[in-house]
Amino acid sequence: MDAAILVGSLAALATTTSFVPQAWKVIRTRDTAALSAGMYALRTLAILLWLIYGLLLGQWPLIVTNSIESMQSRGG
Repeated sequence: MDAAILVGSLAALATTTSFVPQAWKVIRTRDTAALSAGMYALRTLAILLWLIYGLLLGQWPLIVTNSIESMQSRGG
Protein backbone atom coordinates (compact mmCIF):
# COMPACT_ATOMS: atom_id res chain seq x y z
CA MET A 1 0.00 0.00 0.00
CA ASP A 2 1.25 3.46 -0.91
CA ALA A 3 2.36 5.54 2.12
CA ALA A 4 0.13 8.45 1.07
CA ILE A 5 -2.93 6.18 0.91
CA LEU A 6 -2.07 4.71 4.31
CA VAL A 7 -1.61 8.13 5.93
CA GLY A 8 -4.76 9.44 4.24
CA SER A 9 -6.75 6.43 5.43
CA LEU A 10 -5.49 6.83 9.00
CA ALA A 11 -6.24 10.56 8.95
CA ALA A 12 -9.71 9.91 7.58
CA LEU A 13 -10.35 7.27 10.25
CA ALA A 14 -9.20 9.63 13.00
CA THR A 15 -11.37 12.45 11.64
CA THR A 16 -14.39 10.18 11.25
CA THR A 17 -14.19 8.84 14.79
CA SER A 18 -13.28 12.19 16.40
CA PHE A 19 -16.93 13.16 16.89
CA VAL A 20 -17.91 9.84 18.49
CA PRO A 21 -17.06 10.82 22.10
CA GLN A 22 -19.15 14.01 21.82
CA ALA A 23 -22.03 12.17 20.17
CA TRP A 24 -21.90 9.44 22.82
CA LYS A 25 -21.97 12.04 25.61
CA VAL A 26 -25.02 13.74 24.05
CA ILE A 27 -26.77 10.38 23.68
CA ARG A 28 -26.03 9.46 27.30
CA THR A 29 -26.85 12.81 28.90
CA ARG A 30 -29.43 14.11 26.42
CA ASP A 31 -27.72 17.50 26.93
CA THR A 32 -26.71 19.48 23.86
CA ALA A 33 -26.25 22.80 25.64
CA ALA A 34 -22.45 22.56 25.51
CA LEU A 35 -22.37 22.16 21.71
CA SER A 36 -21.28 25.23 19.77
CA ALA A 37 -23.54 25.88 16.78
CA GLY A 38 -20.72 27.71 15.00
CA MET A 39 -18.27 24.83 15.49
CA TYR A 40 -20.89 22.34 14.37
CA ALA A 41 -21.72 24.37 11.23
CA LEU A 42 -18.04 24.83 10.35
CA ARG A 43 -17.30 21.12 10.89
CA THR A 44 -20.26 20.16 8.70
CA LEU A 45 -19.10 22.53 5.95
CA ALA A 46 -15.56 21.12 6.17
CA ILE A 47 -16.87 17.57 5.84
CA LEU A 48 -18.89 18.53 2.77
CA LEU A 49 -15.87 20.23 1.19
CA TRP A 50 -13.67 17.19 1.89
CA LEU A 51 -16.32 14.95 0.33
CA ILE A 52 -16.46 17.10 -2.81
CA TYR A 53 -12.65 17.17 -2.94
CA GLY A 54 -12.54 13.38 -2.68
CA LEU A 55 -15.13 13.02 -5.43
CA LEU A 56 -13.19 15.36 -7.70
CA LEU A 57 -9.99 13.37 -7.13
CA GLY A 58 -11.70 9.98 -7.14
CA GLN A 59 -10.05 9.10 -3.80
CA TRP A 60 -12.06 6.40 -2.01
CA PRO A 61 -10.69 7.10 1.52
CA LEU A 62 -11.94 10.67 1.30
CA ILE A 63 -15.24 9.70 -0.30
CA VAL A 64 -16.13 6.88 2.10
CA THR A 65 -15.11 8.54 5.36
CA ASN A 66 -16.59 11.92 4.54
CA SER A 67 -19.83 10.30 3.38
CA ILE A 68 -20.02 8.57 6.78
CA GLU A 69 -19.20 11.81 8.58
CA SER A 70 -21.82 13.66 6.55
CA MET A 71 -24.44 11.17 7.73
CA GLN A 72 -23.21 11.54 11.33
CA SER A 73 -23.45 15.32 11.08
CA ARG A 74 -27.05 15.08 9.93
CA GLY A 75 -27.84 12.76 12.81
CA GLY A 76 -28.70 9.82 10.60
